[in-house]
Parts: sequence; structure tokens; C-alpha cells
Amino acid sequence: MVLVFAESPDGKIKKASFEAVTYGKKIASLLGCDCAALIIGQADGSDQLGLYGADKVIQVSNTILDNFDSQTYTATIAQVANNIGAQTIVVGHSSTGRSLVGRLAAKLEAAVISGAKTVPTNDGGFKVAKNVFSGKAIAEFTLNTPMKVISLMGNSIQPEEIGSTVAIEQMDVQVNPGRVTVRERKTVSGTVPLPEAELVVSAGRGMGGPEKWQIIDDLANSLGATTACSRPVADTGWRPHHEHVGQTGVAIRPNLYIAIGISGAIQHLAGVSSSKTIVVINKDAEAPFFKNADYGIVADLFDVVPKLTEAIKEYNSINA
Repeated sequence: MVLVFAESPDGKIKKASFEAVTYGKKIASLLGCDCAALIIGQADGSDQLGLYGADKVIQVSNTILDNFDSQTYTATIAQVANNIGAQTIVVGHSSTGRSLVGRLAAKLEAAVISGAKTVPTNDGGFKVAKNVFSGKAIAEFTLNTPMKVISLMGNSIQPEEIGSTVAIEQMDVQVNPGRVTVRERKTVSGTVPLPEAELVVSAGRGMGGPEKWQIIDDLANSLGATTACSRPVADTGWRPHHEHVGQTGVAIRPNLYIAIGISGAIQHLAGVSSSKTIVVINKDAEAPFFKNADYGIVADLFDVVPKLTEAIKEYNSINA
């Protein structure tokens, strides 16, 4: 059995969860077993997980689990895995998933791969590929333990409707209170989270200051994209830290990444190099980012970006 933890913050199933379920089903087909999805708490449309490959959907409800605590969630997921005889656990490579994989591996004495990007193979051993050396290479790891834990990079697998809706099964597990007390939650709403975004518009110090950021927001809005920034921009307070992408920020894999006024330091590239298409706008023709770009524009961003936005708006109005 393959068990997929489907994240559902605020009672809504994330796009990354549908990706993880499709990924889990592909692993189950490889191993010749079923795939189960786990929902913790209440979530609208949980039965829809069956459309994406879950043979069953298990729900665990307990007020102790209302706020995420990696200790209590690890214990819960491990109990469910043991109850159904799962030998492979899949989670998304979100901040939640990253805090779970190590704990799950330790608790279940499992081999672990964090940030997988392809479906495993089972020829000569259970093998999983992932990026290494800041995305400069791909390594293949063989997992030899009976129990395996994998976190899946966002936008690595396209969700596929390969099944049908399924009934939700309630499961009772022993949940002990954690040692963390949540006093306040602050969340960002209204935009697609960066790890799930398919279109991202990002800017750096070339903007000159936060007061000029409106042109970035305008471009992002015209595309229906999520905004991001480089680390220096977040560190100086021009933009919130949750928009920081790079090695020390959020790692993303969008279909389109537009980098505006960003030089392309190695730390930044490490978090965005897996983007399917990279467009760079910078007036410095020697900016390192151009070496990684699929398309590059050497020009003043304050001339290019407004014109690009207007062109996109015109295109959208014609094709509305």
C-alpha cells in the first residue's frame, strides 16, 4: 500500500495534494498495490482525491490536530501507515512536508528522499531521482529499506484524472497533545502559493526601491501570476519574506519564471533553475542570469515591463 498525505490547510485541498496523489498512484501501479490518501481534519471535496488515483480516502479528525504540529502529525501519519500496511509514504515538498519527512523516516526506520521530481523505477531496486548540487545535476538514489518516505517537488507531476470519486473512511488513531502551543496564525491569502504557482514574476534590487514595485504587480496581475523576489529584496524589507525564492528561500518549479532586475547569483539560481521556461530582463548584458535564461531582454526594466504588461493586456482583451 502507498499512503499519500494530502494537505488541506483551511479545509481546502491543495493543488500539490492532487499532484502527490497522482504520483502515489503511479508508484502503487509500479509496485502492484493500492494507493490511499490521508486527510487530517475537515476538507471540502475529499472524495475528489479518488479522481486523481486514490483507491481510498482516509480521514482522521481530532481537535488536537486543528493546528499543524510536526510531532503530532508524524505520529498520526505513522499510525495510519501501520494500520493499513503502507510501505511507501508520499508527502508534498512544502514547508509542511519538509518538516515531516525526516521525522517519519526516523519513526518508521525508513529510507527517505526529499524533493523527488520523477516517478521511481523498480528495475534492479527501488530508485528515485532528484536534483543535487543546487540543481546542476540529477542523482538517482536506491531505497533498500522495507519502508520508504518521499516528498515530491511541486509542479513535477501533472495531476491526472485517472480514477473516480471514492467514499471517505473515518479512522480513529491515538493522538497525544504535542509540546507546541499555537497562539496565533498568520497566513497569506488571495494568491497561489509559490510552490504551487505555474507562473511567477520575480524582481530584485534592480527595482531601486519598494515604491516602484507596482509595475511588477501589474505584470503579475495581467498574467495571473504569483509575485516573488530575491533575498536582498526580502532582507531589506522591500517585500515580505514569504516571496523570497532561492536556496535559502522557497524552491519553485513554475512553467514560466520571469526574473526582472535580478543578477542571478548562484544562491538564487538554486531555487529557480528547475523552472520550465526562464525569461530574464536586465540592463546588464553580463548578468549571470542570462546564461540560464531561455529568453533574455537586455534593456531598462522600467521601459520594458510596462510595455510588456500593456501587450499582455491587449492580448487578453482580444482573446477574452
